[in-house]
Amino acid sequence: MRPLNIGLSEEQRQGVTDLLNRDLSDAYLLLIKTKKYHWDVVGPQFRSLHTLWQEHYEALTENIDAIAERIRMLGGYPLGTAKGFLEYASISEDAGSLPNAYGMVENLVADHEHVIRNLRDHIDQCGEKYHDQGTADFLTGLMEQHEEMAWMLRSFIEGQSIDPDGRLSAEGMRVPVEMK
Repeated sequence: MRPLNIGLSEEQRQGVTDLLNRDLSDAYLLLIKTKKYHWDVVGPQFRSLHTLWQEHYEALTENIDAIAERIRMLGGYPLGTAKGFLEYASISEDAGSLPNAYGMVENLVADHEHVIRNLRDHIDQCGEKYHDQGTADFLTGLMEQHEEMAWMLRSFIEGQSIDPDGRLSAEGMRVPVEMK
């Protein structure tokens, strides 16, 4: 292959590729979990969650392809095996459990928020450590999509505390965002 001459050293490109493969792995596990919940959700929220999760897994599928293509643009190779995704992912597979609809939403919120925190770190590393502003910008776009998905899912959970008359129930109320 012809050597790349895009203003990044081999070491910089390899560092960014490693970060992107981690993001790719998390995206794959999140896609699998979202599809599983899409198939298995039951109850009064079935239709709304089934539809929302289809929107989410379609977006995740596009993002997975975009991440893999970004890796190739940098001269790297994306992971492409379940074993590789499981080794590189920072979120868990959640095999063997089937929570109720509320639990499914809570699990997905936690995963999206975890991915968002990782992406923030990877954005900083891409820009500051590896001097790859293009990938930092690319990851910012992905992070914003995960922020929107997490917001949609959190809104579902927060809606569980609204009484039929439209007033917020004090019982079981959660602080919407916890800063750590």
